Amino acid sequence: MSFAEDLKKQIFIKAQNLVPQHQLSRVVGKVAASENFLVKTAVIQAFKAKYGIDMSIAEQTNPNQYKSFNEFFTRALKQGVRGVDERADSIVCPADGEISQLGKIEVGDIFQAKGQSFSVEKLIGDPQLAKPFIDGQFATVYLSPKDYHRVHMPLAGTLTETLYIPGELFSVNQTTAENVPGLFARNERMVCLFDTELGRMAVVLVGAMIVAGIETVATGKVKPTGRVELQHHQMQLDKGAELGRFYLGSTAVVLFEKDRMVWEEQFKANSTVVMGERLGHSV
Repeated sequence: MSFAEDLKKQIFIKAQNLVPQHQLSRVVGKVAASENFLVKTAVIQAFKAKYGIDMSIAEQTNPNQYKSFNEFFTRALKQGVRGVDERADSIVCPADGEISQLGKIEVGDIFQAKGQSFSVEKLIGDPQLAKPFIDGQFATVYLSPKDYHRVHMPLAGTLTETLYIPGELFSVNQTTAENVPGLFARNERMVCLFDTELGRMAVVLVGAMIVAGIETVATGKVKPTGRVELQHHQMQLDKGAELGRFYLGSTAVVLFEKDRMVWEEQFKANSTVVMGERLGHSV
């Protein structure tokens, strides 16, 4: 890495701590939710051009038909664009994106990047709820701005708890993953916990800077309160069913118990993935 590249990275990391993360996200959230024709059209067109959004796979292909940028950003895909692996032993990818990391949870620690790790207890936010995942398996999937932003079930299960955890809103990318200790366990997040045929499963929806919101099928759009909020549920969801969505890009972390499943060998850090493909299987 050149001196200029290193300096640019250091400035970016320092800026993460200086920027008023929550205030900026609230401002962006208001713009993203605006149904003013000129505002939403300008934002959608600029975003579409910058990230090369492929509208041909969207259920609604005309960007002008979306009521707001939020509706555009969380757009549904056409029927059949994404297939869900139906094999009985398969565990499917919860979202379109890129594998940040995946593997074994080592004595309660989840590998983040380049010597950075964080504890499963901090990620889940409750020692008892986190206990089944000690020494289990994890996969971290990063959803970039250009990706489809709905998160789906990796495996059929019953949603038993959701735990909203307030936190910081660092950007979520390779640079911050390598330089911000405990990134995914520090950012605001919604922890979704399930009973499945493979035991306990967690899907953690992690917020990030200028993410204007997280939504789940059980809680609706999260309204940040600044305090931890635990809710109990009994909601059955099939493999591949929609679990939630992000209003701007972020990350989903999937956790399983020890000795219940393994990830497919071809997947590693930086692997491109799509929702519904076989990411792992039961053992």
